[in-house]
Amino acid sequence: MKQLKDIFVGDLRRFGMLFTLVALVAFFHVRTGGYVLTPANVMNLLNGNSYILVLAIGMVLVIIAGHIDLSVGSVAAFAGIVMALAIRDWGFPPWAGVLLCLAVGAAIGAWQGFWVAYAGIPGFVVTLAGMMLFRGANQLVGHSNTIPVPDAIQFLGGGYLPEVGPDTGYNNLTLALGLTAILWLVVGSLRARQAARRAGGEVRPLWMVAARLALLGGVVAYSTYLFATGRPGTSFPIPGLILFSLVILYSFVSGRTIVGRHVYAVGGNRQAAELSGVDTRGVTFLVMMNMSVLAATAGLMFVGRSTASGPFDGFNWELDAISAVFIGGAAVSGGVGTVIGSIIGGFVMAVLNNGLQLLGVGADMTQVIKGLVLLIAVAFDVLNKTQGRPSILGLLLRDRRGGGQAPAAASAASPAAPAGGPGKDGTDAAKRS
Repeated sequence: MKQLKDIFVGDLRRFGMLFTLVALVAFFHVRTGGYVLTPANVMNLLNGNSYILVLAIGMVLVIIAGHIDLSVGSVAAFAGIVMALAIRDWGFPPWAGVLLCLAVGAAIGAWQGFWVAYAGIPGFVVTLAGMMLFRGANQLVGHSNTIPVPDAIQFLGGGYLPEVGPDTGYNNLTLALGLTAILWLVVGSLRARQAARRAGGEVRPLWMVAARLALLGGVVAYSTYLFATGRPGTSFPIPGLILFSLVILYSFVSGRTIVGRHVYAVGGNRQAAELSGVDTRGVTFLVMMNMSVLAATAGLMFVGRSTASGPFDGFNWELDAISAVFIGGAAVSGGVGTVIGSIIGGFVMAVLNNGLQLLGVGADMTQVIKGLVLLIAVAFDVLNKTQGRPSILGLLLRDRRGGGQAPAAASAASPAAPAGGPGKDGTDAAKRS
């Protein structure tokens, strides 16, 4: 056990939700007779939950900044119906319809961001009003009808990487994607180790790094195999490609840019952020507008997968996104959370829902179990904080940027980058909350 702890940077608790995800997959795989880890089910799992995970990316930034957005499902539905109408009735080509969909999301986000950031109305109230307003607008504009979308939009929501190159028995683009991911893991780990050595921090033995890469690389390799060996015409889904591209982008923005540091600063201590020169209103406006753009993206993906936009799209999406964020380790009080953690939390809920369906559990009991999982995850996280320990996933990927513990002095000296933000483990923020 001690060697396992050393491999995972000395603290298994930071990987608690990862282990929970793996345990859920193993449990349901055995109970369903080996059906969970099949190419068809894994593809359906990713295709059917990508749009919720896209919402979770935006929602975690909103929650880190100390707000909430209850309108994302309605915004996604409204943007989707406008896009479908524009393509079918207004003569828009598909690419212009996609741009219009994103522009509608940006306009709605700017509208709601103005009321929250500059009018001072709580985000809960503004987005609750938006949830009702844009749900009604969706049904008003579409006359409560279902509007089909062309093949190009369907490809974005339910397509797969095409076949290219020689016939190898696998999808070559999926294999190339998996190899690229493994290479990225190796290069990133070695660079982090070198950065730790240059900074004079703790440098872990090479065998520990190799063992960790072998475990993570094995997961990536097996996932690649599943996606590359599905039925003819399938491979890695396009919605999954969109999702993981956004994960990489927003992980970089939140962890490596001034904008990301300011989001953490506003959520951690708004007054201190203002005294440090952070434009707190601008940050709030930005995260609210960004959330609506991602909601429009999620609506686009869902409409493409379902081949049509309808009046009942988007119901309860906000609840699933918020659940993913809190299960992923975000703090209710703001200032703590990660994009990666939210994605893991979203996959936990997705696997739980998928496994229960495969076992024939009714929708009523499924909701009960999901609610209990959310409550237990947040309660366990709060218990850790009250005992002076960091949140479950607040430590995730802390060593990515330097392979070690961040100096405590750096946290104290920089109000604009509070603990729990990029490169920190969230311990101090957790204690304050």
